[in-house]
Amino acid sequence: MKKKVNLFWFRRDLRLEDNAGLYHALHSDVPLIPLFIFDRHILGDLQDADDARVGFIHATLEELKKQLQEMGAFLEVHYGTPEQVWPKLLDKYTIQSVFTNRDYEPYAIQRDATIQSLLAQRGVEWHTFKDHVIFEGNEVLKQDKSPYTVFTPYARRWREKLGDKEAIPPAEGSFYLSAYPTEKYFDRFEKGDPLPIPTLEEMGFKPSNLLIPPKSVSRGLIRHYDKTRDYPAQDGTSRLGIHFRFGTISIREKARHALTLNATYLNELIWRDFYAMILFHFPKVVQHAFRPEYDRIAWRNNESDFERWKAGTTGYPMVDAGMRELNATGYMHNRVRMITASFLTKHLLIDWRWGEAYFARKLLDFDLASNNGGWQWAAGSGTDAAPYFRIFNPTAQQEKFDPDKQYIRQWVPEYGTSKYPQPIVDHKMARERCLMVYKEGLSKA
Repeated sequence: MKKKVNLFWFRRDLRLEDNAGLYHALHSDVPLIPLFIFDRHILGDLQDADDARVGFIHATLEELKKQLQEMGAFLEVHYGTPEQVWPKLLDKYTIQSVFTNRDYEPYAIQRDATIQSLLAQRGVEWHTFKDHVIFEGNEVLKQDKSPYTVFTPYARRWREKLGDKEAIPPAEGSFYLSAYPTEKYFDRFEKGDPLPIPTLEEMGFKPSNLLIPPKSVSRGLIRHYDKTRDYPAQDGTSRLGIHFRFGTISIREKARHALTLNATYLNELIWRDFYAMILFHFPKVVQHAFRPEYDRIAWRNNESDFERWKAGTTGYPMVDAGMRELNATGYMHNRVRMITASFLTKHLLIDWRWGEAYFARKLLDFDLASNNGGWQWAAGSGTDAAPYFRIFNPTAQQEKFDPDKQYIRQWVPEYGTSKYPQPIVDHKMARERCLMVYKEGLSKA
């Protein structure tokens, strides 16, 4: 009879260090086999064969494989749907328990329910843990146990729950900002020869030329984050989004640093938790406005205008610089994300879902909860939405945040010449049109 093993299923937590679910999995006396599944349900929705995020995951798994190999352990990596892969694993091994970290996206919740049911039929235990947020869906609630829908009181309660300590010492198994010292138990991985990882080509992908930002940032950058973060020409943001998205760094570690270094940076991490909580409690936001009345807006949805916005040829240099940066690098500065999103939804009256989908395709750091939350904020339809009558003036934004035109000249070299297009729409006219269309849509019974 085959000996019993446990499996740890990597998803949004691609690291061995300070990994909550992995820590608990290693605590068992049963040998542990780590697993990753390239999910065809997810990969099948991607539009680009050179999607850099797939390459990033692949390279990260190769690194994990190498780390495990140095311990005499191995990594199971499969390409297929979870529904196809798990029966094969159940036939291959005598599995006692499966450990994993929770994911709060609608597809992930449905996937996990399906696999948990499958495992239960075979007598396999299922254990899940919190890892990629500080506080998950039901941890920060109002007194009546309902979810917050406005950020400021949520953030206040978040901080109260965390405590105002300047430093929180690590402690095994505790919540919030404490580390999980997985390294103490690495000897509990099942030993075995390394297994092959499916190649990008075997999965229908190819390498990308996009550069992945490093997963370490200087303390100085975080310390001055509140002073530099709004200026796209400066190197003033951490660019850690892709690492948070795929869990190659610990959110708890970064929050510990932010707690002592910069309150504004910590606030950004709170926004991340907030949007994950909103998606968990209100999954309708994936397809619908958080505020239902905003689904009544009569969007223009002019496809030619949308193509010019995507290409960065709107004649508004701050918008165009942002879109070109995104297309060239897979990154866009956070301040510019707000400007480009506001321009699409309010100047061009194009449905926020169109823009959201384009960002989802292009952003290295795409995260469903945060991307959706940001776009709905810009459109006025979300939780802490900018009122519909607050319409960014892209020229005024440029004068305030890129006064020397450094950022613009980097990405729009033809700016100021006859080759640069005239504005796609007049700001004053677009503002008045937006106010009228929104007012009409919101007034419908």
